[in-house]
Amino acid sequence: MCKKSSNFVVCYGVGIHVSGRHFCQLLEDGLLLIRKTKKIGINMKFSVKSAFAPKIVETMRHYGAQQLTQDTLAGIIVGIVAIPLAIAFGIASGVGPTEGLITAVIAGFFISLLGGSKVQIGGPTGAFIVIVYGIIQQFGLAGLMIATVMAGVLLVAMGFARLGSVIKFVPYPVTIGFTAGIALTIFSTQMNDFFGLGLTNIPANFIDKWIFYAHHATEVNLWTLGIGAFSLLICIFLPKLTKKIPSSLAAIVLATLAVWLLKTFMPESGAASIVTISDLYELPHGIPAPRLPELTLSENETIFTLIQKLFPSAFTIAILCAIESLLSAMVADGVIGDKHNSNTELIAQGVANIVVPFFGGIPATGAIARTMTNINNGGRTPIAGIVHVVILLLVLLFMGGLVGLIPMSCLAAVLIMVAYNMSGWRTIAGMLKHPTRDVWVLAITFFLTVIFDLTVAIEVGILGALVLFLMRTSEATQIRTFNGEIDPNEDSDVSLNLEHLTIPEGVEVYEIDGPYFFGIANRFDDEMNRVAGAYKVRIIRMRKVPFVDSTAMHNLSILIERSHEEGTTIILSGVREHVRHQLMKQGIDKLINTDNICENINLALERANVLLNA
Repeated sequence: MCKKSSNFVVCYGVGIHVSGRHFCQLLEDGLLLIRKTKKIGINMKFSVKSAFAPKIVETMRHYGAQQLTQDTLAGIIVGIVAIPLAIAFGIASGVGPTEGLITAVIAGFFISLLGGSKVQIGGPTGAFIVIVYGIIQQFGLAGLMIATVMAGVLLVAMGFARLGSVIKFVPYPVTIGFTAGIALTIFSTQMNDFFGLGLTNIPANFIDKWIFYAHHATEVNLWTLGIGAFSLLICIFLPKLTKKIPSSLAAIVLATLAVWLLKTFMPESGAASIVTISDLYELPHGIPAPRLPELTLSENETIFTLIQKLFPSAFTIAILCAIESLLSAMVADGVIGDKHNSNTELIAQGVANIVVPFFGGIPATGAIARTMTNINNGGRTPIAGIVHVVILLLVLLFMGGLVGLIPMSCLAAVLIMVAYNMSGWRTIAGMLKHPTRDVWVLAITFFLTVIFDLTVAIEVGILGALVLFLMRTSEATQIRTFNGEIDPNEDSDVSLNLEHLTIPEGVEVYEIDGPYFFGIANRFDDEMNRVAGAYKVRIIRMRKVPFVDSTAMHNLSILIERSHEEGTTIILSGVREHVRHQLMKQGIDKLINTDNICENINLALERANVLLNA
């Protein structure tokens, strides 16, 4: 039962059975009461409803039996598709099959229940393999747990701060670059299992890893390689024959069956050397009880210093999760004709990543491939995602023994196909026709991801793209100089029928065409300094300036003061209202005299004549 008061809702018991309409109303009541809640001494300024509006509330309003049937079938199919991927991603990330399945179950449930997309399917994805493996190598499983929780908190904060739309502005070359880099890194990590090299202590560095592989190239296990190649061929050619059977699932079923038959009926053959999941990992046996991280701190290290060290990795997880989930939601919108709530989606992703580490899981996000599988099989509401979670939970509870029979080389083949599909080599080939600067951003992001790590790649890639954007914006802003006369009928800020406007002797007119910010401020100063003291009046036309920043206002203040010392008067012409308001806040109107801020060039020239004759 639920007890409702003016400030909170307290629920007792579990397993409450409510209809779709009542469930919808219950959630809405909960949100309403949360909005009324005030924390002690803190007045909640944001609107919870605008930032957090789960799609399940909307879809349950008119939910019927027909849609339930479609969602159930779609959820079953997506769950089947997700089984091998969850297992493979868990193992490749450096944890295990159980952790991969747990992540798919818990994170998938919260993403579907609380998400801002009707059809988003959440769980572990290939994009996190590199970053997760690196965190485990450096900080251990406890460090991964803390970093994932931190990332979840960042995602929730971004959602409530309504930054969902801002994330979409991550430059395309950066996204393509780090995705391709991740794909190559995933491919390189699968060589040991695919070829059956049986190596341990493999270097983490990309170049050192391949040198290490080369030194042990003669240790290839042909039986393991045969199973891997067999699985890879199924993944490549089955989709060309039929789209109804998931190629990764078919590869795992057939390869596992083949290995079992070989080991059962040919025990003395080399097939006995084929390594399976049960040879390396503890088999799935249900969802473990939640636990806190077991930290081992050095003598001079505290939890706060550890958090500081983990923050770059947590930030990378959060940004990667936001980009991948919102990109998946956008793609889904285009297919089903819906519009997702990006802020709600970020909050749901954050909650999932806060909860899942306490059960041993790894970072999770929306998965494009599984989301599209859901759509293509009729899924149209979050119920499909919840059904997919039920399927995975059944595997986790009752099929651990079968999971243990899967050969590692088969999982390696599945991940090699994942890496190939992630690489986007056709997109990269098309990008080579784009502007050279964009290609450089892509290339730098790609190589930093491969040679160093994803954190460095994203930071440098976004920084490089930002610098290029500022350069392009600066180049787009033009500075023009007028002498003698101005044609009022050609791009004028007033409507006139005059043949020309005469610029008096001793007056020079400048025009800034575009944003006036730090990227252009120094260039404009150089232009003004070139003829310092040569004119008694300088008119600066700002009719095409959409905004100014603090650097531009600072430089303008210095220009006005220096001009006064030189005996030159500055007149501003055509200043837009919001720009003028900014200038007044900085006190520039007092420096320049309000009479010298004119609405248009005509008034500015009249004012110049008055000053010349004074």
